[in-house]
Amino acid sequence: MKLTTNKIKLFTTTTFVIFSLISFGQDEENLVNNPSFEAVEKKIKKLGEIEKATGWFSATGGKADLFTENKIADISSPTNIYGKEVAKEGENYAGIVAYSYKNPDNPRSYVMSKLDVPLKKGMRYCVKFNVSLAEASKYAVNNIGAKLSKKPFGIESKGPLIEEPSLLHFDNDQKIISAKFNWTEICGVVRADGGEKYITIGNFISDGKTKSVRMKKDSKVKIKPVIAAYYYVDDVSVKLLNKNQSCDCQADEGLNQYSTTIYQKAISLGDDVTSQSRIEAQEIFFAFGKSMLTSQGKVSLDMIVDELSKNPDFKVQINGHNNVMEDNVGNENDYYADMDNKRIGGVMKYLIDKGIPESRLIPSQKGSSNPNKDIETGDNDDIKMAKNRRVTFVVRH
Repeated sequence: MKLTTNKIKLFTTTTFVIFSLISFGQDEENLVNNPSFEAVEKKIKKLGEIEKATGWFSATGGKADLFTENKIADISSPTNIYGKEVAKEGENYAGIVAYSYKNPDNPRSYVMSKLDVPLKKGMRYCVKFNVSLAEASKYAVNNIGAKLSKKPFGIESKGPLIEEPSLLHFDNDQKIISAKFNWTEICGVVRADGGEKYITIGNFISDGKTKSVRMKKDSKVKIKPVIAAYYYVDDVSVKLLNKNQSCDCQADEGLNQYSTTIYQKAISLGDDVTSQSRIEAQEIFFAFGKSMLTSQGKVSLDMIVDELSKNPDFKVQINGHNNVMEDNVGNENDYYADMDNKRIGGVMKYLIDKGIPESRLIPSQKGSSNPNKDIETGDNDDIKMAKNRRVTFVVRH
């Protein structure tokens, strides 16, 4: 049976539309298999077993780690031998040593994965991954990046990989990544040479050219420190960009000129603590000019939702705070103005979405007039400001 001319045109057009949709889907597809380390092939028993995450390997003899829900404390998620971090996506994440101060027992380590398809020559790709400095780290460093390569590294020695990275944090090798209790996105556009099949994450710059800072020990954190900069890694992606498409990096917001530090204090509460005390002990902290909730902030808010559900007579006053620098910058740029109110709004929306009636929430703007009582004399200016960027809670009956 012959098709009419009109039907042939319709079929051709339909085929073109379907092909276009498939092509678009490929453009949006993440070329990294198992990007959040959720697929695990075998039971994890100890540190250094990144190979048990489907598609992931250590690039050198310094073995990278895998953390997952596990009864073995050292390798558990979210709490493990190096600290506590809620996964950026799912439940699992990896861990690498990005810098070791004269300590051969803690060599650098790298995570590596084969991409689903090779990169196309001359095409632009959006490359992203997230890191968080572990609490046990005595150091924080810059130069954490990604290397896209045609061949895997597979080096048996435990020395560092000295290579030209394809991507560094915000294309700025001066940025020291010191944020704990939250994820820092490393993101940028990479133009492919063609044929790259592997992505490797870690520090590819020599110790002599790597900047480091010694982290102040938190007396409240009872974790054995490591003389290294140890970072958790999660949510890795490599995506092909269309001609007019941009890479939606946090750096695009222009906030990288200010502090990205997000403070988070450890809260330890006994079983006999009252519901009111449990709610009022919570504090939600933010980056400069940000009202976006961190994963740890959401954990605190989920606890508040639970306590409010148990105590229907409770109302909660939500106190929003910002720091003086945000006030100063906000006077010239509305984007940064009224951050205390924006943070209250973000918290209220989350609680309302979780089923708490708006009538039980009392917003209260505090601005920068109430410095955090946890600020200590030895805190540097960045930490002081970070401690003031917060939301606190008071129970009202």
